[in-house]
Amino acid sequence: MKLLNFSPGEPLSDFDAATLISQHADEHLCTSGKEARCSLWWKTVPEMAGKVLGIIGHFQAASSEAAIFLLEGAKKRLRERGCTLAVGPMDGHTWRRYRVLTERGEEPPFFMEPDNPDWWATAFMSSGFAPLATYSSSLVTDLKRQDPRAARAMVRLRAEGVQIRNVDLSRFEEDLRKIYEVSVVSFPKNFLYTKISEETFMGQYLPFRDKIIADLVFLAEDAGRPVGYIFATPDYAEARRGEAIRTVIGKTLAILPGRRYGGLGVVLTNLLHQQAAELGYSRLIHALQHEDNQVQNMSGFFGKKMRRYVLFSFRLSP
Repeated sequence: MKLLNFSPGEPLSDFDAATLISQHADEHLCTSGKEARCSLWWKTVPEMAGKVLGIIGHFQAASSEAAIFLLEGAKKRLRERGCTLAVGPMDGHTWRRYRVLTERGEEPPFFMEPDNPDWWATAFMSSGFAPLATYSSSLVTDLKRQDPRAARAMVRLRAEGVQIRNVDLSRFEEDLRKIYEVSVVSFPKNFLYTKISEETFMGQYLPFRDKIIADLVFLAEDAGRPVGYIFATPDYAEARRGEAIRTVIGKTLAILPGRRYGGLGVVLTNLLHQQAAELGYSRLIHALQHEDNQVQNMSGFFGKKMRRYVLFSFRLSP
């Protein structure tokens, strides 16, 4: 088995050449028999204090042997580029696909959830990688349960002029720009955050317009200024399995920092649960949350963990 470079336009299994080209990886690698492949980033990567990151993404492998061989080669290449910590799998940064599903549980995959063979985690660990960060998804089956803090917070926020509405699909691009405006202020403290341009953000999310149910996306505004949002979508994976859609996927919750907007996250979460129930859904998943995230406290109140994921790292320098 040998390690080869390839062009992102080269036909390989499970490859979307247009996506690879648009995501500007610095190098693309595959094994000689094309049993495994990945891309590497080291020029434009997330920042971590005291570390020079090298990112391993677009990871795919048909066997554990091929995966380990590929990872060993990727580590060598990143070390030669001056990186001190290899992180993966991550398609360049956290706005894109990343993490390995490590504890599957009994629930089937949900819409837009990263999935992988169960042996991927073993392959990463066999190559010396260790968990850098852990994530989980929680399942809520009682949508009528209310957080007792929400009512008080709602009264205070309304008194201060904060208004909450559903996204307006007739002016979707305008509202999506407001969501971006909140995200770039709310997310910088998130683990491995990378700022992206408004143009990139719009290009990433506009294609999903037809999948959005306006009643499941709430936007909070203060004197017309966006200050928070919660974004959710039906679990279209259920429909693909030939089932009735009964689940909502809570994808993102973001609030501007500051005491003025304290409690807004609880209010938005409560509103989403209420609205999902009124629309006839019976379950809701709080998806892909960092396990150090304070949002975990709300997920623990409303539901139970159903799945876990890991982002791995390997120290390249002594």
